[in-house]
Amino acid sequence: MTQMRFNRILSAGAILAASMVVPHASAQTATISGNLSAFDVVNDTGQPVHGFEIQLEGAQPGDLYYTVFGGRYGTPSVVPYATGVYVRYTSTYNANTGEYMQTTSVNNVPTFAWQDCYQGGAGYSTSGCEHFGQSMRAIPAGRTITVSGRWLAGDTANPGTLIPLNPPVAIPFASWFVAAPTTFAAPPVVVAEVEAPEPPETPEKYGDAQWVKIYRTQLTREVTADELSSLNPAVVPESAAQVEVAWDILQASPPSNGNQNRTRNRNQGSIAVDTRSIIRRYEVYKYTGAYDAVTHQVACADLTCTAPSAGEVGGPLSAQNTATNVTADSLSVVKSGNGTVSGASGKISCGSACGTFATAGSALTLTASPASGVVFGGWSGACSGGQLTCSVTVSGAMSTTASFKSQFTLSIGRSNSGTVTATPAGNDRAIDCPGNCSAKFTDGTAVTLTATPPAGKQFVNWSGGCSGTAPTCVVTITKDTSVQAVFSK
Repeated sequence: MTQMRFNRILSAGAILAASMVVPHASAQTATISGNLSAFDVVNDTGQPVHGFEIQLEGAQPGDLYYTVFGGRYGTPSVVPYATGVYVRYTSTYNANTGEYMQTTSVNNVPTFAWQDCYQGGAGYSTSGCEHFGQSMRAIPAGRTITVSGRWLAGDTANPGTLIPLNPPVAIPFASWFVAAPTTFAAPPVVVAEVEAPEPPETPEKYGDAQWVKIYRTQLTREVTADELSSLNPAVVPESAAQVEVAWDILQASPPSNGNQNRTRNRNQGSIAVDTRSIIRRYEVYKYTGAYDAVTHQVACADLTCTAPSAGEVGGPLSAQNTATNVTADSLSVVKSGNGTVSGASGKISCGSACGTFATAGSALTLTASPASGVVFGGWSGACSGGQLTCSVTVSGAMSTTASFKSQFTLSIGRSNSGTVTATPAGNDRAIDCPGNCSAKFTDGTAVTLTATPPAGKQFVNWSGGCSGTAPTCVVTITKDTSVQAVFSK
């Protein structure tokens, strides 16, 4: 029975959990490879800072396989501690002058663009925004990891030492996992979940709220963390057409009760057969509306918190670009040329339906049908050979190409008596002229012609599609072609 791995990386104060779930027998499944995270974060601490720290409580150094280059802070250091790992972006310190060499200013610019979080951005030097990130491997069952991020400021009591600032920054670290299938035929569903990034300051009150806007896309190739940049709209979804959730409120609830729906935001969707990565972007903004005076729960003017009313949305806090790479048990068909491919118990009819999910280990049969006047050129990829029918045993994401090729007529003419033969034979007949002086050949076929004069005569030359005086010539068929063989009288 196929097993499905759940891999979760959750937000600050939440848990990254990996568990094994045994789905319905023969249900269609997918696996995801870890979690890619690259985020833009605004310095709203009220003071200049000199670095940033990602804390992975419960992680081991081997769980972390990639870190994102951090602008003015460069490559981070990975610092294990007794119960976890820090990813630290830090400034150098000049002991002679007592100054840090790199500083992220407070974000107080009148206009802001996410592109200014990068060194190439026009307003980077004064934006008070940086770009950081990390990628995690899939975590074995039974372990938990808590993810949080904090700005680092200079410790006035210990010059040259950086200390983390609390509370953690409002970055929604996403959890990716594959939902357990509900029906036999349903395509796999991949879920992304984030939790309110700022926990309550007191046990029986709600935490500060943030507005979040979510974008989503999926690609037919895998992505890397370096591609998860606001400067890269070809990968990171940022357009209005890619909005998945226009606005929502994230707010941590008291442990004992509260509105748990706002503590967690879960979005999911079916993948396509050719999906190899899913990318989401979470833009987080300050909530500047009213709170309940006792519980500190949001009191949005529209009563539903489905869109900011006037005065309820403030400046930007963070933009999390997160992705997971996906592999599903499936078979995809690519066609080259004019023809159709059908099979897989009616699930593939390509033309239109050129792929299907399948259970691992199942055998799918495909049949190629050339169009009129076209020949089948063969299979490549998961299928091979030139037979019209092939069978594929599915294991992971598989693909095959069916090549259909045009055919053209080669016609032989003779001047005076003599014979002309051709190798190989045509698709419909062999050329042995006189007798059969034309045949159809697949596009791209190299045909060798041999001219043989009768006794007492000589071969003179070729004309048309061949040239020269040698009794043999080779002509490659790419169109209807005529060749004349000239013999002496």
